[in-house]
Amino acid sequence: MGKRSTDNVKTRQEKDFIGVKDIPVDAYYGIQTVRAAENFNITGLYMHPEIIISIAKIKKAAAITNAAVGTLDEKRTGAIVTACDEIIAGELHYEFIVDPIQGGAGTSLNMNANEVIANRAIEILGGEKGDYSVVHPNDHVNCGQSTNDVFPSCGRIAALNLLNNATTELERLWHALHDKAKEFDHVIKMGRTQLQDAIPIRLGQGFQAYATAIRRDINRFNHAKEEMSVLNLGGTAIGTGLNADADYIKKVVRNLATVSGLDLVQAFDLIDATQNLDGYTFVSGVVKSCAVTLSKMSNDLRLMSSGPRTGFGEINLPARQHGSSIMPGKVNPVIPEVVNQVAFNIIGNDMTIAMATEAGQLELNAFEPIIFFKLFQSIDTLTNAVRTFIDNCIVGITANEDHCRNQVENSVGIITAINPYIGYDKASDLAKEAIRSGAPIREIVLREKMLSEQELEKILNPYAMTDWEFL
Repeated sequence: MGKRSTDNVKTRQEKDFIGVKDIPVDAYYGIQTVRAAENFNITGLYMHPEIIISIAKIKKAAAITNAAVGTLDEKRTGAIVTACDEIIAGELHYEFIVDPIQGGAGTSLNMNANEVIANRAIEILGGEKGDYSVVHPNDHVNCGQSTNDVFPSCGRIAALNLLNNATTELERLWHALHDKAKEFDHVIKMGRTQLQDAIPIRLGQGFQAYATAIRRDINRFNHAKEEMSVLNLGGTAIGTGLNADADYIKKVVRNLATVSGLDLVQAFDLIDATQNLDGYTFVSGVVKSCAVTLSKMSNDLRLMSSGPRTGFGEINLPARQHGSSIMPGKVNPVIPEVVNQVAFNIIGNDMTIAMATEAGQLELNAFEPIIFFKLFQSIDTLTNAVRTFIDNCIVGITANEDHCRNQVENSVGIITAINPYIGYDKASDLAKEAIRSGAPIREIVLREKMLSEQELEKILNPYAMTDWEFL
């Protein structure tokens, strides 16, 4: 989305109670948008496309509702709805020039939308941009609304759509992990606790555990989507609905649900929903929890694939790129590494969101802009990280079966399976001898005639050691 050039452009004049400003004559935004752009050059970024689309859907639903209750005439309603539809379809996004991080509790974005929609509606009706007698940003586009119910509502709709995108990728990840669990079900490897040899486990069981954890995250995301579907739209400034028609208040969220295709509901307590933002803290926590799960999984994959000669060497990750500018043949676990880094960033974003949620005062929290900026970034980067995790890592993992089996057979950890038959003290002495001499446990047991070969075969059966149902 490119910035509009201001070199040698014709201008029109607009005024507000602060003064007069020159606006590029072909700009759809107006004076309040320009003031915001001058005041808040913070990130150098544009508003997230989802929030632009979401606010256009709100303005469309508001116009339809105002027309239905008689507070907006048919001609203006049609032009406003058409302008909103164009924005929803992806047009005019370059006219949304305010920074995502802004003072004023989101008023800058709300007025940016009001002005763009008003000027496009004026154009549709045959007028010239800036002639707000035709369609006014506040009186018509913002009719029955306040920034304080519009901005939170469009943020929640945007978050809801982004959570849907993330859930789609998490479902794909679950399937990929589940497939690997079946593929690796026969591969016996050494389980480890505190990075020390423990007892055997099937590689497939480890991947199934990852899939189970992701399923919990998906369930949490579904709860998060329910949280984001509750809107304070209709509450206007502080939740009391001042300046909005009573029928408008009752109908606007239902109309927005139709416009958006989402299952949206109006908060039963609009005052609470306007001043308290704990829902965002909950949703951010859900995203953070998933990021932590993915990061732990990535840590495991980096360990299990370490080597290839001097590390665990149990699995092979797909080679995605050269790993060094100086060491030929080195391949790094770059996909798990980027997932780790995404998780670190999401954890930091979660702290910002918690602080901003806490910082609200009395009837309004002014810090939703930073909440949305960080929350959208967290959900987007998680979604993208999961996508590359699946496509460039998980589906291409292979197992070094022979190496895994040899590690199990030569590990002292299998003594745990023998422990019930010879006692803890003898088993401890046996383990000590195996570590000292380097001889396999099986060899020492047979040499010392502690158990017969037939008994040992049964006890050390790989499935007997890794599946209680097999016992």
